[in-house]
Amino acid sequence: MKVKYLFLVIVLFLLPNISCSANIIVGFSPYGNAQKVVLMAIHDAHEHIDIAAYGFTSKLISFALLEAHQKGIKIRVIGDKKANHGKYTAITFLRNKGISVRLNGQYAIHHNKFIIVDNKSVQTGSFNYSQNAAYKNAENVVYIKNEPEIARLYIEEFERLWNEAQTIQPKY
Repeated sequence: MKVKYLFLVIVLFLLPNISCSANIIVGFSPYGNAQKVVLMAIHDAHEHIDIAAYGFTSKLISFALLEAHQKGIKIRVIGDKKANHGKYTAITFLRNKGISVRLNGQYAIHHNKFIIVDNKSVQTGSFNYSQNAAYKNAENVVYIKNEPEIARLYIEEFERLWNEAQTIQPKY
């Protein structure tokens, strides 16, 4: 099994901007396809989405999460406390729409950027959930589908971060 993942890591570096296998999809910005991969991960959810984010200002991603929430998908979001404390952030918008949100201020920077989908798939990479990440920055996204063993590692880290973070209340 380790050989399979080593091969996939090598392929990810040699063949940018393409789907590398049935279970892994990659995308890069500023071409716009990194954001499409993030949206694909959100739309793939049927039961549960957990997100750990540093900067989170994307309206498009916020609306996709709100749509998932309105379909009954359970969503939890952890953001960096310093980067998301304002009144008009995506974090605040999601909290005001009834989505569970916490802010983590335990570190110099809560620099995580990952989404866990239905406890079996993970989207990760350098991509901040922002407009700049989608169209101005050089960013990457890796979406690992239907790999519960990998998702379990991210679930453990998400739960640890969630438990040490502070719940925020709606601001308006």
